[in-house]
Amino acid sequence: METGPTDSAVRERMDSKFRYVLIVAERAEQLMRGARAKLDLGGAKPTRVAQAEIDRELVDWDYGLAPIEEAEQILEAAAQEAAAAGEESDAADDGEEASEEGEAGVH
Repeated sequence: METGPTDSAVRERMDSKFRYVLIVAERAEQLMRGARAKLDLGGAKPTRVAQAEIDRELVDWDYGLAPIEEAEQILEAAAQEAAAAGEESDAADDGEEASEEGEAGVH
């Protein structure tokens, strides 16, 4: 008999049951699109195969970046771009001021 919902060590490492369902669903979708199964469960449906693969730790999964870290990275990159654009703008303004001063002295 396959492991039940409370028997998986993988499930204990996840932050919620919802995360487990999402990961199993993503793996099941991969199987339905043609990915090769890592287990042979006969005529089992892709969702059951995916669940067994996740429970037996045959599929690597990761949480990815935390939403806060990702947002901080985006804001940091935007700030760097703005700073770089500001430096270019300041250099262009300095050039315009110098040319205006030169024109004023010529007249």
